[in-house]
Amino acid sequence: MRLHKIILCCLLLTSLFSFAQEKEITGTVTESASGMPIPGANVTVKYTANGVATDFDGKYSITASPTDTLVISYIGFTTQEFLVGNKTTFNVALAENAQALSEVIVVGYGTQKREDITGAVGLVKSEAFDERPNTDLGSLVQGQAAGVKVIKSSGKPSAGFNIRVRGTSSITGSSDPLYVIDGVPTTDTRSLNPSDIESISILKDASSAAIYGAGGANGVVLITTKKGSSEKPVFQFSSYVGVSSVWKTLDVLNAEQYRDLMTEMGKTTDWSQYTNNTDWQNEIFQDAISQNYQLSVSGKQNGTQYYISGGYVNQEGAVRSAEMEKYNFKTNLSKEVTDWLKIGTNINYTVYGDVDVTDNAAVNQGGVLLGVLATPPNIGIYNENGTFTSNPFQDWENPYSSTDGSDRGYKNQRLLGNVYTEFRFVKDLKFKSNFGIDYNADRYDYFLDPFRTSYGRATNGIGRYNTNINNYFIWDNTLSYKKQFGDHKIEALAGTVYQKYRWEYSSIERRNFASAEITTPGAGSEIITANAGKSEAANASILARLVYDYKNKYLLTANFRRDGSSKFGPNKKWGNFPSVSVGWRISNESFLENVEELTELKLRAGYGAVGNDNIATYAYLARVGSGGNYPIGGTAQPGTYPATIANYDLQWESSNQLNVGLDLRLFDSKISFSVDGYVKTNDNLLLDAPLPTGTGFSSAIQNVGRVQNKGLEFQLNTTTLQKGDFTWETSANISFNRNEVQDLVGQELYDGNVAGRGEVSLIREGEALGTFYGYVWGGVDPQTGDVYYIDQNGESTFNPTADDRTIIGNANPDFTYSLGNTLSYKNFGLNIFLQGSQGNDIFNATRVNMEGMIDSKNQFTSVLDRWQNPGDVTDIPRVLEGDIRNSLASDRYVEDGSYLRFKAVTLSYNLPKTFLEKVKLTTFKLYVTGENLITITDYSGFDPEVNAFGGSNTVQGVDFGTYPQTRNIIFGMNLTF
Repeated sequence: MRLHKIILCCLLLTSLFSFAQEKEITGTVTESASGMPIPGANVTVKYTANGVATDFDGKYSITASPTDTLVISYIGFTTQEFLVGNKTTFNVALAENAQALSEVIVVGYGTQKREDITGAVGLVKSEAFDERPNTDLGSLVQGQAAGVKVIKSSGKPSAGFNIRVRGTSSITGSSDPLYVIDGVPTTDTRSLNPSDIESISILKDASSAAIYGAGGANGVVLITTKKGSSEKPVFQFSSYVGVSSVWKTLDVLNAEQYRDLMTEMGKTTDWSQYTNNTDWQNEIFQDAISQNYQLSVSGKQNGTQYYISGGYVNQEGAVRSAEMEKYNFKTNLSKEVTDWLKIGTNINYTVYGDVDVTDNAAVNQGGVLLGVLATPPNIGIYNENGTFTSNPFQDWENPYSSTDGSDRGYKNQRLLGNVYTEFRFVKDLKFKSNFGIDYNADRYDYFLDPFRTSYGRATNGIGRYNTNINNYFIWDNTLSYKKQFGDHKIEALAGTVYQKYRWEYSSIERRNFASAEITTPGAGSEIITANAGKSEAANASILARLVYDYKNKYLLTANFRRDGSSKFGPNKKWGNFPSVSVGWRISNESFLENVEELTELKLRAGYGAVGNDNIATYAYLARVGSGGNYPIGGTAQPGTYPATIANYDLQWESSNQLNVGLDLRLFDSKISFSVDGYVKTNDNLLLDAPLPTGTGFSSAIQNVGRVQNKGLEFQLNTTTLQKGDFTWETSANISFNRNEVQDLVGQELYDGNVAGRGEVSLIREGEALGTFYGYVWGGVDPQTGDVYYIDQNGESTFNPTADDRTIIGNANPDFTYSLGNTLSYKNFGLNIFLQGSQGNDIFNATRVNMEGMIDSKNQFTSVLDRWQNPGDVTDIPRVLEGDIRNSLASDRYVEDGSYLRFKAVTLSYNLPKTFLEKVKLTTFKLYVTGENLITITDYSGFDPEVNAFGGSNTVQGVDFGTYPQTRNIIFGMNLTF
């Protein structure tokens, strides 16, 4: 008994001694970059359960002994440790850890840590937006994620972009991914301000995209905008001014050379009236000014998070009269009303406008790019009476007529946003209800001058006014559950989604204006057209997801979505889209636990199905067309006619995808590597296929055909060198994709009619979408100067038939790639981003017009080597007015479209903190960026990164006077206070 008392006394004395050694430690945790406090940071005593979190001002108080070590950490920042010693105050500034930030990834209806991902998900880090000042989301995404191809059909300010995730998947349906902005699906991102974006996740395979069902067949791009995180308000202002220009011009005949060509063609005129030598490229191309101003304020206080921003963008085009202007306003608000209730809203309002210029068209059809090439240099801009000059031999006006001869303006107002409520019934169970809208109202206003242009004089002016109203809303309700039982972690999600679309349009055209003073259609006395229409569509869905983790080694993700679409008939309205993926975190196995260099090694595999209903609204119905007027009693009476044939068995196009991947991270994630292999098969294609003539219809939407994409993707990120004040980081990716049409029910389809030479694109079983089709060029006969072609028997002929056409090229690249290097030394930063494509062909239809020598268009200087006398050996045929047989669509015009482009080079400087403290600023960065500075290519046209047919699935890689990508020099600044 006495022994027990002695032991008890000793323990009590020890406890009192220990208590006497402990003391209160206080301090503040802030961000090193901004100096702003970090609320919710963890402050713990190492190897103990003693820990606290910082308050809204970043302050903390904790007890510890002199021999203890304090650990201060926060998600996204580098953890710091301190020995307590004799100090009682520790003010800590945490630096951002870009690698740690990338660990949390937004996925469908939630987030996951990167280490828990079992599908193929690409992440575009915030650095992409910091180092790439741009108003176009597509330019920022381009080259940033393996397997994601951004198609920039032209360089116009209003051009937009298309994204292909793992290849082109459909023929007549859409192949664009679904964009989800803060939980609201959309297909248009023009109103989105890149400065507002926090992160972009790209769901590439079915196992990750299946949760979006009908919208996920072509991948899903999840865009999350910024939210407040600091107790004190943080103001950010960014601005830049840029100059853009056409980086390449093409050589055309001068006035004397053009006159000689026309004389040889047999055209005569009084040349004394045409004494100019106008460089039309110099007249129409310009150094264009761009300016961008963005201001935001964000913060978090008393459970309220806020982010409010506004901005203005004006971008001139490098082609005369092209322009884009945008005003944007953004607000994100959320409030933790209680510990179990949270409400919030994300609202984006945009006013957008642009002035377009016509490209991808011949000069006589108003094509400006072909106009600057094909317009004779012998004429000036204006006649003496102020009208535009024309070709001396035909009434094709100079390109100023297309840029300045009409008023044309597109205006769009858009409201995109949502409101949501989150209920937390118990600790692990949460219910979220989200209501989102996307409201678009746009108008197009056009007036053709009745005096200055020849077509305007012929019609006495034209006035057009078109309106479109697109209204969309979504209401989704989800219940999520998260729990850990020993070695088992479970996350479950279930919910419902309802979506409704409504479109309205109207258009009017009037002619015969008395003057050019009143430009609205009401001033025209002759009504040409007056139309209006409406349509609707709806989708309903149920969804579920289960995520299971055993011992942080073995991972399972299962998704299920059942979608119903009003676009399909009652027999096939609903579709089921399941997916499952597994992961094995090999690095957590005991046999690798002593490999210090290994941070993570994970094997992933997944399979799933997603759907596609991107077709016309009432595709399955037998629709009735209007305007079939009948003369009865000498008077036209209104009538209707059968417009389409019914197909009540029309059903979902399905995309079945298999993905296998490997993730490897070494040396505390200083090296990160991933590889994915996939097979994606789109079946039951929604194809506008031909019908037997006996049906009375030429074609109808049917479920026929199959397209497959398969490929490999490699992504590498490294901290190449980190020594003292110098850091060098590298990112690289390369993607290989092979596309094949596997089933087309035995038929062949043709598309892409250019330059009056017929279709140049073939859709055939066993070939890729984007296959070029035409004649095989043999050469120029030295005796006659005519072109001979190689027929199907391998023999030469001067008069090939349609059966002699064959495959002459492929617009699909062998691979695409990018390489980024970010170097920093003290306050200086240098970012170099290269992007390229290898092995793709381009059909240069511009050359068909500019080397054809069949009419009075100006030509390339290459025709100076044309055949003129018997015995001439050349590859340029003779002049042949009005006859296209020497310029048929052939492999002569197929060129290597491979390129390597210095997409962006940015040099930046952060002003010193000593100076910033004096002017009361937190950060101040100055930078200069060059975009498309250098392009290495053998392509002879304006630019290799174009397509006259935009985002077409079937016609790719065609250049027909397409507006080129421009070279941009941008000077900007970013400041925070």
